[in-house]
Amino acid sequence: MKFSTALRSEARSRIESLEHADIIIGIPCYNNKETVGRVVRTVQQGLSKYYRDLRSIVMVSDGGSVDDSREEVEQIKPNPWSETLCGIYRGIPGKGCALRSIFEAAKFLKVRSCLLFDADLRSITPEWVKNMAEPILSGKYDYVSPYYRRYKYDGTITNLIVYHLTRSLYGLRVRQPIGGDFALSLPVIEDFLEYDVWETDVGRFGIDIWMTTNVIVKRFRICESRLGVKVHDVRDPTESLGPMFRQVLDTLFELMEDYEPDWRRIKGSESVDILGEVSDLKPKPFEVNHAALVENFNIGYEHFGPLWESVLEPENFQKLRELTKLKADEFIMDAELWAKILYNFSAVFHKWRKNRFKLVTSVTPLYNGRVASFVNTTRDMDDLETEKVIQKDAQIFEEMKDYLIKIWDSI
Repeated sequence: MKFSTALRSEARSRIESLEHADIIIGIPCYNNKETVGRVVRTVQQGLSKYYRDLRSIVMVSDGGSVDDSREEVEQIKPNPWSETLCGIYRGIPGKGCALRSIFEAAKFLKVRSCLLFDADLRSITPEWVKNMAEPILSGKYDYVSPYYRRYKYDGTITNLIVYHLTRSLYGLRVRQPIGGDFALSLPVIEDFLEYDVWETDVGRFGIDIWMTTNVIVKRFRICESRLGVKVHDVRDPTESLGPMFRQVLDTLFELMEDYEPDWRRIKGSESVDILGEVSDLKPKPFEVNHAALVENFNIGYEHFGPLWESVLEPENFQKLRELTKLKADEFIMDAELWAKILYNFSAVFHKWRKNRFKLVTSVTPLYNGRVASFVNTTRDMDDLETEKVIQKDAQIFEEMKDYLIKIWDSI
């Protein structure tokens, strides 16, 4: 069932009674009892510290939490400098419908700036509010993407797939295109609400990359804001898969279809403005189950080998076959092979109209292998040295753009 609005009647009545706001801070939430209260209190502190002269609203858009997340928010003492709304949105469970409800409220209230913060943040500070809101309030930018310092194995989907494809395809070096925490101007929000994506797979884990890609293609004014270290509910890369991985990759491939005329003509990439001070804080490391990554790749080869062979060129499939013979600490899937894999799968996705779910699912063990290789390559590097490797790999994706176009046209 599709809904004409993500706002329930009670939330709509509250918003209509407020009439107008300068800033709305939206917090999508689902079973975040341990962290959402702190996030709400922190953004309230930021609004109190920096924007007492503006009318502000903190809106927690909940997906039907069963762990008392909403109760955690409702027991927070009122803040004289901002209103707090908390309720369940309408629509399918997922971040997309949560954001839709926030965007609908922002449009009605004609806000000057809309900020989005994940409910599982543990490192958010009051300064994050200023760092994200100010570029929009100044009128200089329409979209603010976060710029974090993260542990080298946190965010491997971004570091090994999303950043590389976004940069090579659309020509802008937005480092955290699915970072979760963003700021938007009213024109961007109004543009987003014109689309009917909220109750699709795009509107779940794919919504962040959908937003970032759209603002890039439509040439809204984009910047990044330094937020320091990001600490959230991180997971080992072997566990950060399932629906999230499939939906992000599926959305990336669908966007390539939608915006083919745009990305085909782009060569190279440009940096975007990065605002804010550099933080000296360092993220905390966590353990990665490297053996499981290699094992998942090998199992994937057994299950999906024939499919991989049908998608990839013979010499590239042969390289995958050779990887299955290596010990875990010898496992290296280089950036050029990885780029060819992703480019080939995107081209086949473009041609296929059936079995796309299986096609995207089959990339999961390949991704496991790439993460295992990345760990082997960077094991003795610090975060800054690892970042240089990521940037070098992204450059390889750029240089292979002609390969993508050739494969795209030939399949």
